[in-house]
Amino acid sequence: MPRSDEAAAWFSAVYSAVREIPPGRVTSYGHIAYLLGKPQCPRQVGVCLKHLPSASDDNPYHDDNVPWQRVINSKGGISPRGPSGASRQADALRQEGVQVQQGSLGEFFIDFATYGWFPDTLPSDDAEFSGSDANASAETEADGV
Repeated sequence: MPRSDEAAAWFSAVYSAVREIPPGRVTSYGHIAYLLGKPQCPRQVGVCLKHLPSASDDNPYHDDNVPWQRVINSKGGISPRGPSGASRQADALRQEGVQVQQGSLGEFFIDFATYGWFPDTLPSDDAEFSGSDANASAETEADGV
């Protein structure tokens, strides 16, 4: 089923934001939603990641260039999904140096205090703002002000 332009823009925004999470760090679905200005939409972030295409598909965003494994639930847990989905995510995080713990019921969790990534804005938004500030300063200096 084709996506609306609005849905396609949301999916792209989520995938772009997730790409900014540094290796070895994790954040929550809710924080990605917050960074995108939709704090009420953490489940929709999860839906986007659930439908992340595989690298074999002809898409600009796929599971080889969007670090889906770095997004976990708000309690620091890896949300269960299908057979071995949580194990696959835990293994991917361990490969990045994240210590993944396992509870007595087999659930996986990560310590947000150690591995959490919770900036107030996306680094790309900061860079755009800094870039426009730098340009404004340069123009002011060029005008002799």
